Amino acid sequence: MTKIFKQLGRHWAACLAVVVLLIVQAYCDLSLPDYTSKIVDTGIQQGGIESPVPDTVRSTTLQALELLMSEDDAALTDEAYSDPDADGVRTLKPDADTAALENAFTTPDVVLYMAAAKNAATAAGTTDTVAPTAYDLDAVATQLAAASQAPGAREMLQSQLTDGLAQLDETVADSLSSQAMLLVALEYDAQGIAHDVQMSYLLRTGGQMLALTLLMVAVAVAVGFIASRVSAAIGRDLRRDVFRTVVGYSNAEIEKFSTASLITRTTNDIQQVQFVCVILLRMVAYAPILGIGGIMHVASGNTGLEWIIFVAVAALLALIAVLMNVAMPKFKQMQVLVDRLNLVSREILTGIMPIRAFSREEFEEKRFDRANTDLMKTQLFTNRTMVAMMPFMTLIMNGTSLLIVWFGGKAMDLGNMQVGEMIAFITYTMQIVMSFLMLSMVAVMLPRAGVAADRIDEVIKTPSAIHDPAAPKALPADSTHGVVAFHDVSFRYPGSDEDALEHISFTARPGETTAIIGSTGCGKSTLLNLIPRFYDATEGSVTIDGVDVRDMTQAQLHDELGYVPQKGVLFSGTITSNLKFGGDHITDADAEQAAEIAQATEFISAKPEGFDSPIAQGGSNVSGGQKQRLSIARAIAKHPQIYLFDDSFSALDYKTDVALRRALKAKTDNATVIIVAQRISTVLHANQILVLDEGRIVGKGTHAQLMESCPAYQEIARSQLSQKELNLQKEGE
Repeated sequence: MTKIFKQLGRHWAACLAVVVLLIVQAYCDLSLPDYTSKIVDTGIQQGGIESPVPDTVRSTTLQALELLMSEDDAALTDEAYSDPDADGVRTLKPDADTAALENAFTTPDVVLYMAAAKNAATAAGTTDTVAPTAYDLDAVATQLAAASQAPGAREMLQSQLTDGLAQLDETVADSLSSQAMLLVALEYDAQGIAHDVQMSYLLRTGGQMLALTLLMVAVAVAVGFIASRVSAAIGRDLRRDVFRTVVGYSNAEIEKFSTASLITRTTNDIQQVQFVCVILLRMVAYAPILGIGGIMHVASGNTGLEWIIFVAVAALLALIAVLMNVAMPKFKQMQVLVDRLNLVSREILTGIMPIRAFSREEFEEKRFDRANTDLMKTQLFTNRTMVAMMPFMTLIMNGTSLLIVWFGGKAMDLGNMQVGEMIAFITYTMQIVMSFLMLSMVAVMLPRAGVAADRIDEVIKTPSAIHDPAAPKALPADSTHGVVAFHDVSFRYPGSDEDALEHISFTARPGETTAIIGSTGCGKSTLLNLIPRFYDATEGSVTIDGVDVRDMTQAQLHDELGYVPQKGVLFSGTITSNLKFGGDHITDADAEQAAEIAQATEFISAKPEGFDSPIAQGGSNVSGGQKQRLSIARAIAKHPQIYLFDDSFSALDYKTDVALRRALKAKTDNATVIIVAQRISTVLHANQILVLDEGRIVGKGTHAQLMESCPAYQEIARSQLSQKELNLQKEGE
């Protein structure tokens, strides 16, 4: 996981911007339940009235309320309102002390409303509670005004109110306080503005909710955009780093990882890391912000239901812990199985022709089916684990909602909670649970991404055995260029117990052809691969013009070489792009001349588009001989000082082989030519022939010299050439 966070750390500015935006999004998300509560409790149940202090009040009602207040509160109240207008309505001044007025108004509001309700019940001839009307309010106000004329009536009324309120417990007092808005609603109804006040509140609060929602949507879009760019940049950087590393690998590192595994790590593994980076920025970073914010909102209330949240979170954490212990080992195993499936698929697809030729389709299908089934079983296990988690998560969430409704209903029955508060509490609880749910989902994804990140990091941090020296040496400018010398060279493949080459010493000079011949597996190609440093010699040294190839930069070394591999490799593009593969300095004339020397002009001209004819991936749309000739032409077009041919004439017929070597001899007259060959006819006219047997040089000289002194060469020659070709008399002549 540290490797994934390290990648995110490279884009710290974008990640910081995401965190800031997520805080804004969480603020909007956490504010919406409060607004919902306000709309339900205040906007609907209280008619949009937020305070026991009315914004407008009739003079008669205000006088009745002041009679129920102390003299100081009555004076403060009278000062807070403007003079009556033509309809006798007084308006609250903008600079009024609202907090002090709420304390002054609360109890008189409740008492006056209860008196109006009693008056309504009396008028209806019932003892049940009856909702009062504006008429009842006016009647009570008139009665209070008349009673206040008696001496000491005000003081007596205040004393009775004080004694009555002192006998109430705190719960009942709070319940009565919540009814203070009823008097204000009744007063607004008497003025005919109750509907306007309610709609004004609903539109204002709803507009604020809409603005917060739009802001939250905009922030979410911005977070998604930034997270996607960051994850895409991380994927790009990882692919670039892996590619640069792999291109610099020697054959030893390629064989260590295998081509199939390197492809999986460059594609599937990097995609896993990209996906998790997006999830980390969009969900993991958001979940704790939302969860902590939700807990703070819940803790700030007085619902007494906080314990439900702790029970739900504890159940979630226990479930996550069990799932992680079960699923994590399988996620690690899954990547190995993906590698194996890719390996089998690659082998089957690249070897489809031998498979058909040997009628091994059924066997290969079974081999693929085993790899495919093993991966399927592992994926089924992990998917079932994930699927099994969802019902438990749903059970926890629904159980939490049930507990809140059950205990919240009891709190509402006692008057400790309103409907909107319970709705908000349920919403906050679901947000907290969802934040933990998001973390749990990510926790299941992280192990697989962690394994993928480790596999990518393993490739990037594996150093190549072949690297440039710290202080490279340049080739001498005043000497003959192209002298290749092996000085007591031995080589052993990594992990092998025996040397593949032992004590090899020879010199190949410009203007000469050095041929290497021997039985299959004797080390011919291995010897040639030491010159371009596909491998480094275990003992001894390989020099060019007296400079050890390990003391040169690889770029300088390869500039001197024209290499034709044993298996011709072409790249997707055109014939011209392949012939110019050696560098931008190669002109069209160079490419055409090289094609002519390599005997490729005839089949190129036969194509409708000539040199612009397309080449498919791997050269699959040309024959083996054509591919080999184009590979030879590619090396010739580079004009190197040293030519390396690794059995590069094996796919050519004898006529083409002779014509090509004759033209090549004229072209490479001043260059060093080293040829690995299986056929004697290819090396007959070489200036120097090396005969290899089990990694050792058992013969060195010209064809004539070796025919006299080297039994191994004689055996090869007699197996390939007739007696007449060997200039020997037939038996019996």
